[in-house]
Amino acid sequence: MRIEPRELPAVLPFLGDLPPLLTRLYAARGVQSVEELDKSLARLIPYQQLKGIDAAVDLLVTALDQRQRILIVGDFDADGATASTVGLLGLRLLGAAHVDYLVPNRFEYGYGLTPEIVAVALQREPQLLITVDNGISSVEGVAAAKAAGLQVLVTDHHLPGHELPAADAIVNPNQPGCEFPSKALAGVGVIFYVLMALRARLRSLGRYETRPQPNIGELLDLVALGSVADVVPLDANNRILVHQGLERIRAGRARPGLKAILEVAKRDHSRITSTDLGFILGPRLNAAGRLDDMSLGIECLLSDDASAARAMAAQLDELNQDRKSIEQGMQREALAQLKELPVESMPFGLCLFDADWHQGVIGILASRLKERYHRPTIAFADAGEGMLKGSARSVPGFHIRDALDAVAARHPQLISKFGGHAMAAGLSLPEQNFPAFAEAFDEEVRRQLREEDLTGRLLSDGTLAVEEFHLELARALRHAGPWGQHFPEPMFHGVFELVEQRIVGERHLKVVLRSECGSLKLDGIAFGIDREVWPNPTIRWVELAYKLDLNEFRGQETVQLMIAHIEPR
Repeated sequence: MRIEPRELPAVLPFLGDLPPLLTRLYAARGVQSVEELDKSLARLIPYQQLKGIDAAVDLLVTALDQRQRILIVGDFDADGATASTVGLLGLRLLGAAHVDYLVPNRFEYGYGLTPEIVAVALQREPQLLITVDNGISSVEGVAAAKAAGLQVLVTDHHLPGHELPAADAIVNPNQPGCEFPSKALAGVGVIFYVLMALRARLRSLGRYETRPQPNIGELLDLVALGSVADVVPLDANNRILVHQGLERIRAGRARPGLKAILEVAKRDHSRITSTDLGFILGPRLNAAGRLDDMSLGIECLLSDDASAARAMAAQLDELNQDRKSIEQGMQREALAQLKELPVESMPFGLCLFDADWHQGVIGILASRLKERYHRPTIAFADAGEGMLKGSARSVPGFHIRDALDAVAARHPQLISKFGGHAMAAGLSLPEQNFPAFAEAFDEEVRRQLREEDLTGRLLSDGTLAVEEFHLELARALRHAGPWGQHFPEPMFHGVFELVEQRIVGERHLKVVLRSECGSLKLDGIAFGIDREVWPNPTIRWVELAYKLDLNEFRGQETVQLMIAHIEPR
């Protein structure tokens, strides 16, 4: 693992009266003006810039006026769950008389609005179908819905294929011809924008002259959760949405279900950060869709009953523990496969398959292996009837969805279907095609990446002086975000003396460090360390990459280093 300095612009922008360190951190993340740091809702990009938004609102106003039965078809991940919840709650707030949701079971129907899920949807007798976090590639499913006499509104954020579905309206910032400046909206962000546009239309029609205007800002906690959990880039627009959602959660105004998940995870809502959304809330919500049925997660988020929400949150927590156990077993099996390969013959693009692997966990497995081996990785599971389902994760500089498109173009018979975006994708193929696909994928990765691109690196924001290890800076960094994808939390590096070291939990290394000049003692923790290396009493000096964080114990706050990388010096 290499620690490299993060690049800075030649001339630092003027960002008001910020401390020099914060100015440097923001500049390194592409912030060019003080306006980009304004996280008020007034700074959101106007909904009018979304292609298809007027047609979408036309459909929805008619549906509300005619009291049509509306059915939301979501996805089985955290973005899909929050988008389904936001869509349902938002439409109810705005006057929908009949609105329900349907989430395909990933093991029976797979992803998106397929003809099979349309057949299930028809049993509810809807008049308007709304997809959230899916639909842009559902050409056949939309055709089936239209043939059945339904109107269809597609809201999505994934990249489209060569053909768009023949829906009545499509809202997707990534569709051809859409000039919306932020292409990074999550699925939950797209449906929130649709609700904003619908409320504005209803307001212009005079619907709120005699009654209060609904506050759809009440849904921003869910928008924040879905956006961070889906790992979309936190550009200026997404940072506004996430910041506003975090403020609601910290103020105790989150949905009862979201509060309940935090309580079960033993997290204080008043101190929550974007990192907690991604690593604490997101996995528990995702566990329902991975192992069981995402309806449990959606019902938890929908619940207005704190007691019922807590019971469902406890079930989600149990599912997440099961998911961890399954994942650890799959990791051991994957590593055993890879240990048989000499380092010099390791593929540039990893493809692994085991007939016993769990379909719902292969995405996490691919992510873990990608982090360990620093190369694009696809993990496959048996999908039945001679088919495999794959989940792909990529590294910076390699667009995984476009890579699959290139493989499909060169070898038209290999892949049955695929979709996704730059860093993550999904695909299906016949089991008999796996060896040929693995070879073709490796060829495509080798065509785009060099060997030096496959070495992991950590970008550092520099070293901290002894006088900078204080609570005020740690607090300022915590609230300077929200941090996330493409707007990473500040990382620093330095050499420290290792004073104490011990294992806590199963694989966490707790350390006491002394600054290089010997004048300061600091606590630190490294999660998921290699037990074959640590603890090691013979090591005295270490080089660290770390985040400056706060630790609270018995009401006392202290500075703590969250160690991302540790190696002997």
